[in-house]
Amino acid sequence: MVSALPQPRLRIGIDTGGTFTDIVSVDSSSGAMRVTKVASTPSNPAVGLVRGVRAILAEAGSSPADVAGLAHGTTVATNALLQGQISALGLIVTSGFRYILEIARQSVPEGYGNSYFWVKPERIVPLQYVREVGGRLNFRGEELRELDEASVREAAQFFRRQGIRAVGVCLIHSYANPAHERRVAAIFAEEYPDCTLSLSCAVLPEYREYERAVTTLVDAFVKPYMVRYLDRVHDELGSDFKERPFLVMQSSGGVASTDQVVRKPITTALSGPAAGALGSAVIAELAGFSDLVTLDAGGTSTDLCLIEDGKPHITNGGAVGAFPVRIPMIDIKTIGTGGGSIAWLSREGHLKVGPRSAGADPGPMCYPNGGAEPTITDANLVLGRIPPALIGGGIALDAGRSRAGLAALAQRLPGNMTVEQLAHGIIEIANWSQANAIRQMTIQRGIDPRGFALLSFGGAGPAQSPAVMDLLGMKACIVPPNPGNLSAFGLLAVDWRTDHIVTKVMHQDTIDLAAVAALYAGLEQEAVATLERDGIEPAHIRIAREADIRYAGQSMEVRVAAPAGTIDQSFLTGLIRAFHAAHLRTFGYNYEGRQKVELINLCVSGFGLIERPEIPKLATRAGAVPARKSVRAVYFDGAFRDTPVYDRAVLPPGCRLPGPAVVEEFGSTTVVFPGQELTVDAHGILVIRPAHETARGVA
Repeated sequence: MVSALPQPRLRIGIDTGGTFTDIVSVDSSSGAMRVTKVASTPSNPAVGLVRGVRAILAEAGSSPADVAGLAHGTTVATNALLQGQISALGLIVTSGFRYILEIARQSVPEGYGNSYFWVKPERIVPLQYVREVGGRLNFRGEELRELDEASVREAAQFFRRQGIRAVGVCLIHSYANPAHERRVAAIFAEEYPDCTLSLSCAVLPEYREYERAVTTLVDAFVKPYMVRYLDRVHDELGSDFKERPFLVMQSSGGVASTDQVVRKPITTALSGPAAGALGSAVIAELAGFSDLVTLDAGGTSTDLCLIEDGKPHITNGGAVGAFPVRIPMIDIKTIGTGGGSIAWLSREGHLKVGPRSAGADPGPMCYPNGGAEPTITDANLVLGRIPPALIGGGIALDAGRSRAGLAALAQRLPGNMTVEQLAHGIIEIANWSQANAIRQMTIQRGIDPRGFALLSFGGAGPAQSPAVMDLLGMKACIVPPNPGNLSAFGLLAVDWRTDHIVTKVMHQDTIDLAAVAALYAGLEQEAVATLERDGIEPAHIRIAREADIRYAGQSMEVRVAAPAGTIDQSFLTGLIRAFHAAHLRTFGYNYEGRQKVELINLCVSGFGLIERPEIPKLATRAGAVPARKSVRAVYFDGAFRDTPVYDRAVLPPGCRLPGPAVVEEFGSTTVVFPGQELTVDAHGILVIRPAHETARGVA
């Protein structure tokens, strides 16, 4: 009798950051979880990815045959867009709309007071590569003039001669009728088959031509980058992984799909920061918190996300750099403050920290072959807050080089500042930068951060976040197990999602419920078909409806959840009631009973539910206070203090540690400051609170 072949059991999550590539593997048969980190390879990120995969397989004693699938978060294409590496990109528009990117929107960042200094950024496509084609639809999708196919062929030939390899197509009112754009694609297939084409009717079938055009162009830009990157990844992984499912997630928020993302709209996108926010929601639920701010501090930057009632905020009005992108994405704020952020002097002689970063190459001064300018990591090392070697001893740090760099910088500052005082000042600037970003996400939206916990992760987060908690008076600082790898964990914990939208403007008095039902049915069928094509079983698919609604006469709408079930008058009543409530919650007022509404967009989200990895409870161990790993001089409140250092792996559930204390683990270090107390919950999650709160028995 032939024995059955063993089934692949390992799911691997990979988050490529600017400094480190984080790897998490979960064994579906035993629930065992392993983590590791390797240095990122900016010149070819695929190399770092493959090193990490092979390292974690070796640690588990496994082979590629044991891998059921890989989930990967990357910002390869996004970074290229942010850095202005835009070339060989073209746009096709309806005749008369050539200047759509030039006109853009009448808005100035930071308000009109900034209009004198603000310079409009370069357009994503220069005017000479915008081509007009004849033909016209009205807002109902009715054809006013036939598509001028000769002008389309001329445009395709022009782009071929100019070497333009990716083109976005955004014809007026194509959200109401995709026929003209579909025909453009068919003609390009004949005239210029090697061109990568993105159609706005597929990427964003929604009104507002400018945002639809830019979103479509970003999609067209991303595709070639992702094709090249995925080819590199598959080449580096080799034939052993050829038949393995490979989930690739790209951009700054949103949802997940397979590597077909390179052939689909970017509405199937997710990044490491977004995955970290979703992984944080899992941790927060275990720790008993539903309202929190997540803080993901890596080597290059810090990503922040607001979570209320256990759910991260979602926005469809985000941007990638200067380019508005109307896709559903997790609302994440990024600031240039990470472990590798460089301390420098402005022209006025002021001390600044970031956004320039030493990154992975060359890295902070204390790294082997590190850079020539001091960073946050160098400051923390000099203050004794991080160990003399990182990544489980894999990266030895040179504290003497850090001191020399800080001393040289201190000599350029007034006041005879000591190395320790300068290092403390660098950390204070970084902490206030993070605190001010949190204030913008909360206080400026009418939310009191004192009712929230701060969930800190990333390799550089837990060393400073307890201090940020104190600056804002937040309830607690939560540090999950393996905080340096939480984003990679989140890639394995997020459900698949696909979003579909259609514009249909209807006044409240003229809403056609039959038409609404037909449109929702079509969107739901699209969502189900997309998830099934990606391999999700029908039993694991869930559908949710939403709608964009506004008061009649307004220009901006509010997205609200739409009732499930039969679409009848009670459905409409519930939908309008939900809008009034959402408007009141968002803006502090509504016009219920005084102003009619307009239905603008119908939206459907499809979810592919996955089996999430579980975080096991710690085994109960005798003794409430673990043995110290060592005692180290750590700088607090203007002086060095002998501070106990603990190995996180030996902290039992229920353990309480008064500050000051340092807790070390592979990939990260947690600092408990004087006046704080750390407790360990049943799952090994560290919860740090002000000591007066724990004394009062605050849970």
